This record gives sequence, structure tokens and C-alpha cells, in this order.
Amino acid sequence: MGNLLHIEDVHVRFPAAGWLASLATGAPRTIEAVAGVSLDVAAGETVAVVGESGSGKTTLARAVNGLVDVSSGVIGFEGRPIVGLSEAEMGPVRRQVSMIFQDPVGSLSPRLTVRSILAEPFHVHKMAGADLERRIERLLGMVGLTADFGERYPHQLSGGQARRVGVARAIALEPKLVIADEPTAGLDVSVQGEVLNLLNELQDRLGIAILIITHNLNVVRHIADRMAIMYLGRIVEVGPTEAIFAAPRHPYTLALLSANPEPDPDAKIDRLELQGEVPSLLRRPSGCEFHTRCPWAAERCRDEAPAVTDLGAGRRYTCHFPRNEAG
Repeated sequence: MGNLLHIEDVHVRFPAAGWLASLATGAPRTIEAVAGVSLDVAAGETVAVVGESGSGKTTLARAVNGLVDVSSGVIGFEGRPIVGLSEAEMGPVRRQVSMIFQDPVGSLSPRLTVRSILAEPFHVHKMAGADLERRIERLLGMVGLTADFGERYPHQLSGGQARRVGVARAIALEPKLVIADEPTAGLDVSVQGEVLNLLNELQDRLGIAILIITHNLNVVRHIADRMAIMYLGRIVEVGPTEAIFAAPRHPYTLALLSANPEPDPDAKIDRLELQGEVPSLLRRPSGCEFHTRCPWAAERCRDEAPAVTDLGAGRRYTCHFPRNEAG
């Protein structure tokens, strides 16, 4: 099973917001939202990118889909570099890489019926044929909606129904990779489960790979084969989902897992509470960028950025004093 998506040392920079930011003494004129990320996604695999708001997850996803410019680094799809391609050259790539956006209703045009929304990808890529109506009905059926939903407008849909339409639009052209940005955001817990089960079913049926962007660790455990944890635009730990849940190495990963809601009211939970706020990207901490919030930070952490430690079997982390080490 080869890599479908290859991300290597990718940086995404934006101009610093506001003229005061650019004039402040020592402040950078750009913000590095993604700072040297490397990650692979294999065909048919589900990989989750996890982190707090502002960690760079969505920016990374949009860079993969060509929606934001990559400042440096390599993004390859099916062995072909795609950074710097023109809009015309990105057309075939976008047929194979689709996106489910975060806002279920807001990502659907309020002026179009569901039928028109689902027909749009076929028209854009000049694939609309005589069987278009049959294709649309098939898509609705695949996501658990009846044909009469085709005549509805987005404001006539519940959040769960709108999310199903978004999923149907994403799989319309039978892509090889679907990027799902917070696919359960704003949905009731029961509906979240339905959406995740739907994605699992479609993956089994169509063989698609999924890159899922989320801060919901229950979602990760339910759907992801591997997970990557981002902090301040960098991946601090990556590996098989169950292995990381069982023995997280980076303190930030440990903190995220310990903050995960526990449905059992009688369960004893040892919470790790992080101190302070997430640092500004305009003022990145020296050394290990997590040291300002880490309970185990030492002088070395303040002065020296940790190297990547490779444990094999796809597990990597960056920490001078990792948790859960053998012995």
C-alpha cells in the first residue's frame, strides 16, 4: 500500500495581521501557520490531524487542496508534486482530492437546491452526462437521504442532513482522498456517530483515503488508523492511533488525552492541566515551543529544540523528556 499523499517539510506563511504587528520591535512580518510539517497518507487509510484551535490543522488541509499557497516544502499526490501548479493543472488533482468543510450549512450555497449542489462538481469538471439525474439520486441514497431531498434548499435541512449533503458532494466524482475538516462540528452526539459511521461505510465501499482534521479525540479513536498531533504549526507526535492512546510520549499529547471527556461518571481520571495560554505565533518560544506550558520543562527545554525521535512502526515524537517510556 503506497503513499497516496506525501507532505514533506511544508511551511505556510501569512503576512502578520495589522500594521502594529509589523512595527513591533523584533516581531516577524509573517506568521508561520504551518512550520515544517511532514506527513504521509496511504491509499485507503484514515489519518487524523489533532490539536487545539489555531494549531494549523485547517491551514495544512487547505494547503493540500491548493486553497492556500505553500511557502516552501513538498506536497505530492500519487507521486506527482502539486505545489505551484496553475489552476488548470490543479483541475485533475481536485477531481481526486475533495473536501468536506467545517460548517455543515454554511458550506452549501443558500441559492441552490441540494440537486443543484450535487450537480455542480459534474458541471465544473465537464462530466455531466445524460445520466446526471441518476447519479444524483445514487449519491443521495449512498448518504442515507431519499430522492425528494434533492428539491430542498440548505435552510430546510438539519445540521446532520446538511453534513450528509456535504459528504455526498465530496464523493460525487469518486475521489481517492477526502479531506474532512471537523466533520462532526456543531452536531449532536448521536448525529456525530451517524456521520462517522457513514464515513467508515463509504471508505469501505469506495476505498477512499481520509485526512480528518479535528480536536475531538473520540472522533479520532472511532475512525482513524493513525494520528498526528499539531502544536503551533508543528507535528509533535505521530503514530498508530491505538498506540498513542495507550502510551502517549509527548506531554502535549498526554494533556489532550487526559482532557478527553469520559462517558463513565464513576471512572477515575487523572487530569493533566496545562498552565498558561497558547503562545502567539508572533512570539514563538525559544527551544521546545511547548516548554511554557509543560509541567516537566527543564532548562534544556528552554534552550534547545528537541530532535525527532523515531521509534519505528510509524511512531515519532519531539520531546527531551518523553512520557511512558519503557522502564
